[in-house]
Amino acid sequence: MSLPTEQTDTVAPPAADPAQEAAAVPDRMLLGGDAASGMLETFDVDAPPPPAPDLPRDRFLNREASWLEFNARVLALAEDPRNPLLERAKFLAIFASNLDEFFMVRVAGLKRRQATGLTVRTADGLSVGEQLTLIQQMTASLMARQAACFREDIAPALAEAGICLLSWDDLGVPEQERLHGYFRSQVFPVLTPLALDPSHPFPYISGLSLNLAVLVRDPQGVEHFARVKVPANVPRFVAVTSSPGQSRYLPLEDLIRAHLGQLFAGMEVVEAHAFRVTRNADVEVEDDEAEDLLLAMERELARRRFGPVVRLEVAANMDEHVLDLLVRELEVSDDDVLRVPGILDLTSLTALYALDRSDLKDPAFVPATHSRLNEGDVPRSIFSVLREGDVLVHHPYDSFATSVQRFIEQAAADPYVLAIKQTLYRTSGDSPIVDALIDAAEAGKQVVVLVEVKARFDEQANIRWARALEQAGCHVVYGLVGLKTHCKTALVVRQEKGQLRRYAHIGTGNYNPKTARIYEDFGLLTAAPDIGADLTDLFNVLTGYSRQTEYRSLLVAPQRLRDGLVERIASVTEAARAGGPAQVDLKVNSLVDETIIDALYRASQAGVRVRCLVRGMCALRPGVPGLSETITVRSIVGRFLEHSRVFHFHGDDTDEWWIGSADMMHRNLDRRVETLVRLRTPATIAQLRAVFERGMRDDIIVWELAGDGTWTRRSTAADGTPLRDYQEELVRDTVRRTADRERAELAHRTEIDRTVGA
Repeated sequence: MSLPTEQTDTVAPPAADPAQEAAAVPDRMLLGGDAASGMLETFDVDAPPPPAPDLPRDRFLNREASWLEFNARVLALAEDPRNPLLERAKFLAIFASNLDEFFMVRVAGLKRRQATGLTVRTADGLSVGEQLTLIQQMTASLMARQAACFREDIAPALAEAGICLLSWDDLGVPEQERLHGYFRSQVFPVLTPLALDPSHPFPYISGLSLNLAVLVRDPQGVEHFARVKVPANVPRFVAVTSSPGQSRYLPLEDLIRAHLGQLFAGMEVVEAHAFRVTRNADVEVEDDEAEDLLLAMERELARRRFGPVVRLEVAANMDEHVLDLLVRELEVSDDDVLRVPGILDLTSLTALYALDRSDLKDPAFVPATHSRLNEGDVPRSIFSVLREGDVLVHHPYDSFATSVQRFIEQAAADPYVLAIKQTLYRTSGDSPIVDALIDAAEAGKQVVVLVEVKARFDEQANIRWARALEQAGCHVVYGLVGLKTHCKTALVVRQEKGQLRRYAHIGTGNYNPKTARIYEDFGLLTAAPDIGADLTDLFNVLTGYSRQTEYRSLLVAPQRLRDGLVERIASVTEAARAGGPAQVDLKVNSLVDETIIDALYRASQAGVRVRCLVRGMCALRPGVPGLSETITVRSIVGRFLEHSRVFHFHGDDTDEWWIGSADMMHRNLDRRVETLVRLRTPATIAQLRAVFERGMRDDIIVWELAGDGTWTRRSTAADGTPLRDYQEELVRDTVRRTADRERAELAHRTEIDRTVGA
């Protein structure tokens, strides 16, 4: 992709190439989405932990502090000079985006509880006020690190690499003259200064918008306040000059600040400072009372814009009297104010990441087709592959397009397929999955799609897809009252030799081909009759009045999933007490459910070896004498977002491996429809075991959690030898497998040509 020209005058938009486009989007890692947001998506009202007189009261770490520690691990990737420069800038953007959503959801929820007088303490014993104080202290420290990382490290390194962020005063006269014209033609027409006086009340400030607080003086010497919104539909960084290997940019707010005299003709501009507000973005819909859930959601989304302010970010040099006015008019407390040195809103660094500078990024990675699904010279039906045995795909290393997406597309085109049933929690804007479902419905197949319109921050997109699917003739449902449908399931019913056969996919990640390139997930493709029967029963629950709670090969929340896990942990615990082999392994995004944690504590006290890979929040204290001595907790944070959920239980006569959609959180286990499926075939179990064991090796870079809640990064061995990057090893394995397959195919074709020639 070429750099912006003088005609565009802006940082180029994200590349049209899908892989680049996916990589340029900051994962809402642990935001309200399944990435970051996955851990924030709903504000869990923390209930007191279940009674456990045999366990210490201080056995839990604070959830909010644990999430902030996760985001600190993301920030550490930006601070690490071993990462490519634009990757570091991307991690700064992800850190900022994560923190935005943390305030929009978690802090907003705490403030709502404080305002309503709820006094329930958290599992670790903190009141709402104490949690808000802790968050304020930790956030201030993290944002100081973020600002220092950008100002003292990333920005100078970018300049050295030919990507310069300038101020207006850094520009020469010819450059300023050219930008005068750009401002007049491209920026000035979309600006609207809003005054504050008796006839003009304080203007509404939209959430996450960038603004200038402007103080002007009239000819009589009277000072007035005005707000100028920095338009979000104009690129944040304006190109000053652009040539191969050299790009110089001016932040849009600096361009506007330099031209404020044109907005306030006849007035003296005294000062202008950037500020930004974060609002409560929670959406509450009483779906048991709403006659039309889609219309109710659209009304609530409109109200979201006007949620109360929960954070005010201001330029570090903002004068006190201007800040006092903002604090008063926005009705925030001093504790809600964060002074930010340098540029506000570093989520905009994604625009720089989109530049065509492959020398400053990780090497491009192309996922491989799973060996069982490789078509070679003769295309093969995915249904015939699954009749031979299950297939476990591991994204992003195994291609989503040639596995899960192909499964749905072949089902849509296959004349013997009678029905497709699927859940959609999040998908991409131009979803080939949705297109295939529409094609299937238009071809006369019965298509049932459960669209979760309450998926936080994807509500509008899901409402749009729901209407498109309905118009195409699909049966669209919105799940169960009071529950979000978060499970990742697809069921295909096919006519074969006079009988019906069912094929299924159950995964840990969404049906989103873009995030499948950057999220790590597992998915099981199977023709197992018991799993097909289970999914048939589950869809009857989701679309009808069935009240089934027991399944053959699935654990389903909210009825049986937590109990099923606790029962399996207890079984392994009994095996340990009897002196037999005993091990529990977990890989999850979040581990904060007190019942699950207590079961793991009791397992550890009985001698069970417990190994946890936790990407984000963890309220469990590992390695505490007498409580959790046999428990280890690791975290892997890197190029890809670790997103899969894996569970392993090994006792005397038990060795079960499960994958699914559920994290160990109240909302997943109590207020969502989630599924876990047990792997049955030796090949899929061996594959899953190998990936998990790789993450537990001693020679890879990991973060390790101590019992006091501190995380330590282990990147070198005791002798100083650098450790291996877990994800990059998997990437190299994928590249090697692809090369080996291509060589084998070339040799095969060469042999055929030789035979034909002879």
